Amino acid sequence: MSCEIDYHVPVLLKESVDGLGIKPGGVYVDATFGGGGHSREIMSRLGPGGRLYAFDQDADAERRSLSEPGFRFVRSNFRYLRNWMMYYGEDHIDGLLADLGVSSHHLDDAGRGFSFRFDAPLDMRMNKRAGATAADVLNNYDEERLADVLYLYGELKNSRRLAAAIAKARAAAPIQTTTDLLAAVGGLLPPARQKKDAARLFQALRIEVNHELEALADLLAAAADLLAPGGRLAVITYHSLEDRMVKNMIRAGRVDGRAEQDFYGRTDAPLRAVNNKVILPSDEEQERNPRSRSAKLRIAEKRGREGE
Repeated sequence: MSCEIDYHVPVLLKESVDGLGIKPGGVYVDATFGGGGHSREIMSRLGPGGRLYAFDQDADAERRSLSEPGFRFVRSNFRYLRNWMMYYGEDHIDGLLADLGVSSHHLDDAGRGFSFRFDAPLDMRMNKRAGATAADVLNNYDEERLADVLYLYGELKNSRRLAAAIAKARAAAPIQTTTDLLAAVGGLLPPARQKKDAARLFQALRIEVNHELEALADLLAAAADLLAPGGRLAVITYHSLEDRMVKNMIRAGRVDGRAEQDFYGRTDAPLRAVNNKVILPSDEEQERNPRSRSAKLRIAEKRGREGE
């Protein structure tokens, strides 16, 4: 195996892969390859006829790709799952796993701007080949649009004051680094919540830069269509916005939660929950891997299992 162990510590590894109910000859997708921890575990359970497609748009992840037969790395955003499965001639999959959010590697890479722990350029792009950076968002969005981003994606109640402070600071000089941003809003981050609010601020920018929620909606819709009867979906989320979308998709068949009903009032949802309560990391895992402390795992199964 070619992945470095310390690149990214997989969260809820056994629980999520167990949840897929791996069939040795099945077709599976790891939508978030990262350091390859989940992919390695899936590959260890596949037989000679099994296939695993692993998605990641980051060049750092591609360099840690696996070389086993049956494994294929896809350098792309997972929102294009449907297109890539068509390209490879797969008309169905037996399971999909997604470990959402930012990886420990990204947070520890001082040059990417994902963490407020380092003085770094405000990039935050998962795919460094294209798209606007966090600095572009901060310097080019009008104040109202910026406030909306901070409120919707960071759930920051003082989003308008934060946006006003950013607008004032950028009028004097462009906001280019994490230090610039923290200096612009520092007076609005109360000491008791400073780290938590800073994390939410950076989360909001990261979600906007990478269009994460739109991509997740596309992924969930494609997975629901592509899963074979009895196929499994396992998704690990880290904040309420993601978790709400996954829960709604499982319950109602739509990420917005607006269930479509037939003439008899029955909900036409393609998935059913396997675990009615979210699966949380053990105390031991949370102690060993701080990133896991906010993680929630939901597992669903495609309705209409063959033979039923």
